[in-house]
Amino acid sequence: MDFERASAYILDKLRHGLPTNLFYHNLEHVMDVYQAVIRIGAAEKLDQSTLIALKTAALMHDSGMLRTYKGHEEAACSLVHLWLPQFGYTEEEMKYICRMILTTQLPQTASEIGERILCDADLDYLGRDDFFMIAHRLRFEWNNMGMNVTSLKDWYLLQIRFLEDHKYYTFSNQQLREPGKQKNLEMVRELFRN
Repeated sequence: MDFERASAYILDKLRHGLPTNLFYHNLEHVMDVYQAVIRIGAAEKLDQSTLIALKTAALMHDSGMLRTYKGHEEAACSLVHLWLPQFGYTEEEMKYICRMILTTQLPQTASEIGERILCDADLDYLGRDDFFMIAHRLRFEWNNMGMNVTSLKDWYLLQIRFLEDHKYYTFSNQQLREPGKQKNLEMVRELFRN
């Protein structure tokens, strides 16, 4: 695997190809997930080859948005098989990367460590101070894509249900992000009541 060349190629494709009306699923989100994968991977003491596959999956996980909004995870997997062979990724490595990407579909169903880390990284913001800013970007994106959330009250109700149902998989994110997620949940509940 030539991760350095692959990552430069992927980032160039995303930078120049992602639709401009993606206010959440954009390059900033991809880089946020990538940084979270590095942090969580170090905390979970991943071996180097798993970490490289995981970093690749983080960069590729929303690449399907280049082709489609709905079902973008499957589209990302087709791009994995199209792009990564030229950088020395084996069929087994690409299958593993695709398994990780597919677990980010909601509801998330991760089982092994790479899947668990990518899922936690993808929703890392739920337990951070920038939760509301990022969540409203998603609301704006959904409305732009015709998935109308008619009122803030409806949006807050969706957020309450999502935050209540969500569980971080890794011990490191349970420790680092779960307390912030509970705080954010309480703030959303308060906004919903008012």
